[in-house]
Amino acid sequence: MVRLENLLRLFDCDTSDTWSATLFGIASDCGFSHTLFGIVPNKSVPLETAFLKSNYPDKWRTTYVDLQLHSVDPAVSHCLGSIQPIAWSPDTFKGREQNEFYEQACGYGLRSGISYPLHGASGEFGVLSFVTSNSEHDAISNCFDALAELSLIRDYAFESSTKFLRNAPSPPARIKLTSRELECLKWVMGGKSSWEISQILSCSEATINFHVSNFKKKFNVHTRQQAVVKAIKTGLIIPS
Repeated sequence: MVRLENLLRLFDCDTSDTWSATLFGIASDCGFSHTLFGIVPNKSVPLETAFLKSNYPDKWRTTYVDLQLHSVDPAVSHCLGSIQPIAWSPDTFKGREQNEFYEQACGYGLRSGISYPLHGASGEFGVLSFVTSNSEHDAISNCFDALAELSLIRDYAFESSTKFLRNAPSPPARIKLTSRELECLKWVMGGKSSWEISQILSCSEATINFHVSNFKKKFNVHTRQQAVVKAIKTGLIIPS
């Protein structure tokens, strides 16, 4: 199970090496021996220039870059056009080139895993992949708890990585929330749904969704969980 204090450590890392080591440790605790995180400021930037961290075997990384295998990597093509994760196994790879790509990857112990698209509100694009050398994670797409846990890692990894991007924008001004927006945000951090919050605060679910929509806009994010991550990062709310 992912521990919140380990996720928060990602924000305390001063160097990209300590950051990546922390991320790899979190992934390892979830049963994934290899992890890759790559991101570019926007889709027009060549993927070869991405901020990239992985503990994949060195020879495979060299082969991947030299042969520009991202052009046949189904995880990359999927993530470019989707916000949904892709769980991959032998059946994911179609056609001769992709089959050869998969066979090469297996030779380096990269047999099955799951890749999450990274799409930032400012146009950032990237991929976060969790990989194992065996087939035990092939059915992960049917395991809601695992997907939710890895999605949480994805959100914290993305938000904490932005300081390492070249030409990263200056930190935004402190977000100002209304008292009710802040109250809703704290309950969201506690894992409550809109309906549950409406019962706690004695108002309609539509009202809660209105406040949630407002604070997502103020944080310039797409999901309520991303808003929680940003609020924790800026010190607006403190995990209990």
